[in-house]
Amino acid sequence: MNAIPTATQSILIVDDDPANLEVLSNLLERSGYEVLIARDGQSAIERAQYDPPDLICLDVMMPGIDGFETCRRLKEMADTADIPVIFMTALSDIEHQVMGLSLGAVDYIPKPFYEDVVLSRVQLHLKLRRLTDSLANQNQQLEKLVGDRTHQLEDTIHQLQVTQRELEQREQQLAHDALHDSLTGLPNRVWLMNRLNTLIHNTSNSPEFAVLFLDLDRFKVINDSLGHLAGDALLETVAQRLLATLGHDSQTLAHLSPDFPGVGISTVSRLGGDEFVILLENISGLEEVLEVARQVQRQFSLPFHLANNYEVFTNASIGIALKNAQYLHCENVLRDADIAMYQAKQAGRGRYAIFNPQMQARAKLRLELENDLRHAVEQKLVIQEHWQGSGSHRQGAGVDNEFSLYYQPLICLDTGKIRGFEALLRWHHPEKGLISPVDFIPISEEIGLIHQLGSWVFWEACQQLSDWRSQFPHLQDLTLNVNLSTIQLMQPQLVELIENVLMGVQLPQGCIKLEITETCLLQSNAQVFDILRKLQELGLSLCIDDFGTGYSSLSRLHEFPVHTLKIDKAFVARLQEKSNGICENGNEIVHTIITLAHALGMDAVAEGIETPTQLAIVRAMGCELAQGYLFSRPLPPQEAETFLATPERFTAWLPPAVNHSTPSSTT
Repeated sequence: MNAIPTATQSILIVDDDPANLEVLSNLLERSGYEVLIARDGQSAIERAQYDPPDLICLDVMMPGIDGFETCRRLKEMADTADIPVIFMTALSDIEHQVMGLSLGAVDYIPKPFYEDVVLSRVQLHLKLRRLTDSLANQNQQLEKLVGDRTHQLEDTIHQLQVTQRELEQREQQLAHDALHDSLTGLPNRVWLMNRLNTLIHNTSNSPEFAVLFLDLDRFKVINDSLGHLAGDALLETVAQRLLATLGHDSQTLAHLSPDFPGVGISTVSRLGGDEFVILLENISGLEEVLEVARQVQRQFSLPFHLANNYEVFTNASIGIALKNAQYLHCENVLRDADIAMYQAKQAGRGRYAIFNPQMQARAKLRLELENDLRHAVEQKLVIQEHWQGSGSHRQGAGVDNEFSLYYQPLICLDTGKIRGFEALLRWHHPEKGLISPVDFIPISEEIGLIHQLGSWVFWEACQQLSDWRSQFPHLQDLTLNVNLSTIQLMQPQLVELIENVLMGVQLPQGCIKLEITETCLLQSNAQVFDILRKLQELGLSLCIDDFGTGYSSLSRLHEFPVHTLKIDKAFVARLQEKSNGICENGNEIVHTIITLAHALGMDAVAEGIETPTQLAIVRAMGCELAQGYLFSRPLPPQEAETFLATPERFTAWLPPAVNHSTPSSTT
């Protein structure tokens, strides 16, 4: 427990954040200090002049004059120059710390505040101030009482020496912390960049080196499910395992300077988050590097044991960049290793990839696509706001845009009539032409644009269905399917957004169906289940898209308010007529899914119908709906309306049913 000061000492807190002022004031007042407050630099200077405190706690980032300028002015004035100043800041880079110390500050208190850290540093520097003042007074008295005060002076000098050693140790710790990761103790990004610079510009030895960029697979899942403490424990364990793989212990790199002479010492650094870098120096060739990568992956195939008997598994995707004469800057080496790591992750995780120039070209193209996607989404949202603000018809707004919805009809296999459509997003890039959703939807999810894009898709689809209901009053049972990704389901405002759209278009219940993937059921939690329930209460039907392609969700399927299963087109494509009285495996899978849907009180939809044979088989199996190129490709709204004008166009040529009700039987 921190000691209460024996004499009331005053501390001036300077911060523009009321919350920080309240936290520090309460802490210091409870500890027996008199607290003075200033909310900006100028007020602090004036307050310190007319009522000098014993110590000043000064925020770095403030409006007006910042903490650095405030400190400089205080140190220039004789009546405030000796007041110790401790900076309070969230800035952790060494340059800012060096700047503050050079201006006369005595220490730093990091944000967020930790009570023990604050009190220990305040007490240390108040103690030093008292000792310094005491020494000054004693020096005056020594002129008269040298003989009587010799012992007291020696004691004071000893205390000052102890304090000086404490300050030197603190400075050494600050220098160490600036180059090492606080969680794992490994060298950090600053250390690594400095070391790479040393290697790149070491023209005398010209050492060969390689950078292995590691990113943990599924770390976010572990961190979110077990908590941040478990996540930190895993990172510490990963660090120890990497050190052991290289034959190091935890102290090998503790005090190693990034500009140490010579080569040959392999190091492990933590860049931040779940990213680590192995720097191999003085390598003999590529095979040596690959062997290290393979050793890491073998070690990561073993479970990681954490506290509370947690056993977790995580792989590492590894990107490798080798020394190249073209590397003039350390940032480029790390960039290329990062690009290679991303390629390894894209290839299936738990792999390694060696950087080549083609990877950089692909990364550049992806970045261009990402930027173009941002611009296109921003433009689309501006257009939507224009439509909503002006009340004009969507097609009459007179503004070009790159996104549009196409509509693929869903056909009732009992009647041959059009039951509804699935809304499919299309991106017409002004230079690259039509870009597949397979290419841009994952990017939109990764960079956080899927929420804006998905909101527009739902709004546009509902507006379109509302228009069609007005244009074709005899088709009031027309439905429209809209896709919803797992990431969208986690959007906090999803239910409110959908409810607002539905209220605006006044669509009846049951005419909008939301398609989610089977993966959503596997990854869902109580929050997602509650969202799905609320969506159902709004009158929306739920449909499982691409059913059967992922891990089995049968154990949870009955728990969710699902109304329809869509059979993935990969199964439909394998449908065949019976051969020699034996039904093909593809038929059995499709029949099983249809039977399962019916057993759970759901409808079944066959996707990817392209041949009359496929249509006849799924119809005979009792499938309710079908969609595919046999009926129509996805259509722009104007062409879809020609289908709605003749909704029974498929009735006449609907093939007769072929008996596939028992696919495992023989005839």
